Amino acid sequence: MLKDLVQALERLPPARRWLVGLSGGLDSVALLHGLAQLDAPPGSPGLRAVHVHHGLHARADEWARQCQVLCDALEVPLEVVNVDARPRRGQSPEAAARRARYEALADRMAPGDALLTAHHRRDQAETLLLQLLRGAGPAGLSAMPRWQPYGSGWHGRPLLDMDRSVLEAHAHQHDLVWVEDDSNTDLGLDRNLLRHEVMPQLRQRWPALDTTLARAAGLQAEAQELLAERAREDLQDLRGEVAGTLSIPAIRALRRPRQRNAVRGWLQEKGLPVPNQNRLESLLRQIRDASPDTRLRVSWPGAEVRGYRDSLHAMAPLPPVDPGRVWSWDGTTELHLPELGMTLSVEEMARLHELDPTRLAWPLTVHLRRGGETCRLRGQTRILKKLFQEAGIPPWERERIPLIYAGDRLALVWGLWCCDLPTGVVGGEASE
Repeated sequence: MLKDLVQALERLPPARRWLVGLSGGLDSVALLHGLAQLDAPPGSPGLRAVHVHHGLHARADEWARQCQVLCDALEVPLEVVNVDARPRRGQSPEAAARRARYEALADRMAPGDALLTAHHRRDQAETLLLQLLRGAGPAGLSAMPRWQPYGSGWHGRPLLDMDRSVLEAHAHQHDLVWVEDDSNTDLGLDRNLLRHEVMPQLRQRWPALDTTLARAAGLQAEAQELLAERAREDLQDLRGEVAGTLSIPAIRALRRPRQRNAVRGWLQEKGLPVPNQNRLESLLRQIRDASPDTRLRVSWPGAEVRGYRDSLHAMAPLPPVDPGRVWSWDGTTELHLPELGMTLSVEEMARLHELDPTRLAWPLTVHLRRGGETCRLRGQTRILKKLFQEAGIPPWERERIPLIYAGDRLALVWGLWCCDLPTGVVGGEASE
């Protein structure tokens, strides 16, 4: 195993430090032990282990202690991280645990670090079959890459070309001790059913199954790379007038397969989850039928896409806001508005509006738009809705822009306009 491990590490990018995700199971124990046994010349990456304590199993504390015993014996530093692995709405317990685990691991990475996990050839084969049964395309069928950017560094899988039998032999040869998670035998979980019932029968008929499926995953990865390259080329011609948007008329001009590919690439570029096939088709239908006045909107877990004035906008789902909410602001401290994801300060007010905040009659109140507001600019009273339309502000952004009132008069539309105010509310000439 050690020779193969050395060769696998040589195919990975350089790293300042290796962080091993140590569950305590056979695979990660064998990986950590193998890395600790390597003859490390000066300048080799440092080695440490991280165990994520989900708190979901009755033996979770025992597993953490077993990891500590192993790391003490190998003289490898270990960090045990407690996480909240409760599932979010619509999320499975397995997905929640995986999310919490990888978020915790990413938080422990510094620039130049490499997270190493013990995924092997059988894991790769199982992943490919699972994705195939879920109807995945090339991205899903690519299964797990050998390495990919992650956190502040990258995530590598040095055992991906090894069969699990090699890890088992290594563990027994060195009398290693590992923990057994009884949830791994729960046939109610899809991966376990494949692992314990389906895959053994397939291997009896096709002994080279794992190698063959791993090769198929590699071919799918090549196909996906070409699709990603095509998406990047198309996106150069699809950019909207507003930064980060796509032009709806330009998307319509593409054939449907290229539309799907480009939209997927755009969402991935933004770090947003890609929708399933039904949601994506719904979005493309709305794009096809949308007029400039259409309120186009398609959402799915983790993302939503909206249309405005022939431009397509993508974002994380926006939480609802209460238009009746009012905040008091004394002007001496920052005003935190978590509902809007922003903080107001007098320094930022002065910078944005070129206005001396001491000229305003404090205290102020902060409102959200309800409709019917007016702002007097250069002696002319303007309806706020019209100002927003002229400025091209999308409707979903308008309802999240703080409106600053001095008394009962609108003084500022945050980041956009400074309204004319009568003497006593603000001194001197108002600025726009």
